[in-house]
Amino acid sequence: MRDSLDRRIIRELQKNARASTSTIAQSIGVARSTVHERIARMEKDGTIAGYSVVLSRNPGEETVQILMLLEIRQQDTRKILQRLNAYPEIQVCFSINGEFDLFVTAEAPRIEDLDVLVDEIGEIPGIVRTNTFVVFGRKIDRRSDETAERIFRQMQALSATGDA
Repeated sequence: MRDSLDRRIIRELQKNARASTSTIAQSIGVARSTVHERIARMEKDGTIAGYSVVLSRNPGEETVQILMLLEIRQQDTRKILQRLNAYPEIQVCFSINGEFDLFVTAEAPRIEDLDVLVDEIGEIPGIVRTNTFVVFGRKIDRRSDETAERIFRQMQALSATGDA
């Protein structure tokens, strides 16, 4: 079971997965060995499944985003998820309730790339039907705000040390 200390460690890792255990320990006010042991336990029990890279966006490199709803045959779920995982354009896939079974977000540089993706996903055996929406703009996106803020702070720290 996760407790408040585990959640604080996870929050720090979500801000910067490369932060040292010493940095995390100092940030949340506990011993470095405690942070190390907690992270090792969460990795072992599957709470922490891995670490990833978040790429910054060049403002000149806009992407197009789509949202897809997928109705699937339940017995094909595992195979469908394996196929969807192979598409680098897919950012998120949620299992949902209701008329559809999966909610997918995907991004690509051009709408034509997403058109091909939608066609390919629709042909995956076990997908009964899809419903696709093009995103016109982001009105609220706290995840990208946090990422942009973290990148800005890292760039400031680099330029302050003269490494930029």
